[in-house]
Amino acid sequence: MYTPYQDYIQKLKDTKKYRKLTNFRQDKISSFLDFSSNDYLGLSYHPEILDASINAIQDYGWGIKASRVSAKGHPLYEHLETQIALDKGTQAALFFSSGFQANLSVLSALLDFQTLKVRPIVFSDRLNHASIYQALLLSQCRWLRYRHLDMEHLNDLLEQEKKNLGLKFIVTESVFGMDGDKAPLEKIYEFALKYNAFVYLDEAHATGLFGPHGYGCSTLYNWERVPHVIMGTFSKALGGIGAYVACSQTIKEYLINKAQGFIYSTASPPCVVAAALQAWNKVRMMRQEREHLITLGIKLRAILKDLGADTGTSITHIIPVILKQEDLVLRVQQKFLEHHIYVSGIRPPTVPLGQARLRLGLCSHHTEEDLHRFINVWKKIKHDKIL
Repeated sequence: MYTPYQDYIQKLKDTKKYRKLTNFRQDKISSFLDFSSNDYLGLSYHPEILDASINAIQDYGWGIKASRVSAKGHPLYEHLETQIALDKGTQAALFFSSGFQANLSVLSALLDFQTLKVRPIVFSDRLNHASIYQALLLSQCRWLRYRHLDMEHLNDLLEQEKKNLGLKFIVTESVFGMDGDKAPLEKIYEFALKYNAFVYLDEAHATGLFGPHGYGCSTLYNWERVPHVIMGTFSKALGGIGAYVACSQTIKEYLINKAQGFIYSTASPPCVVAAALQAWNKVRMMRQEREHLITLGIKLRAILKDLGADTGTSITHIIPVILKQEDLVLRVQQKFLEHHIYVSGIRPPTVPLGQARLRLGLCSHHTEEDLHRFINVWKKIKHDKIL
């Protein structure tokens, strides 16, 4: 009965794609320099956020006890969603338990054939997150992938399909979590107007870090003339868990009645929502931390490139070191671990074949000394001819 699963696991091991969970003894964690975290602004331990969560537990208990469509309403959700909509410049917002849940349930609902009465066409960046592709598969829409950030290719695809009666959706991340580059939103906005397309924007790695007050790349533009939904998470720069969609009031009402991941999931506990609201409000005051991350990213990329490392198209706090070979990534990752430096080793299918890499996520608590510590080990690895 278990044989097919055992065979699958063995195949992963044979092809160097097997994953396992990493555990550290508590007394060793503090000695590690960690570049694997998505806690970009260090908010996971912020005392005001912890206090907000603890107070909510004491006031409302640990759990919400049911889904939001069947439980009595809670003011914390309304406060959070109202603030998100205000800061994102949309009519409404809706909180979800995770980013994967949000992308999967929201996108599949938006693309629902029975609702649209016609099969929609989705133009999706080739490197979009797995949760987006799962939503596309679930919806049974027709989808076309354009080359990563290639606006000429996107335009060609849109032009080819302009006479097709199907509703058109452009789907992209704003900051790509594995490559650290940005989508050209101004061009995407232009195409959406030209081809009457709906835009779905994933701001998971942009929320907290970009835009005038840190509320994402989307806030640099006025999206009123384009139908759109903007998704973001609280599990990256905001240091917690959960996700949001910022949208029109019509779309919010539709999702409450159609998005299965929202309807059939127990709502997040009040303590999570209270912490999310506190983190959201802290972001606007963290301009210095954002500038620090930009500076660190520029310096680290420059040093790595001088040493011959391939950092791809990164222009943000996320820096890949593309080594291509999966076994090499694992060996180099292990060498860093021996020097008490933890970096993520990213392999297919998370990234395309031949694009295996180390992924460095810079955080606001990192210093130039931390960068030099990493670089010194990198030089040693090169000296030992591991690379």
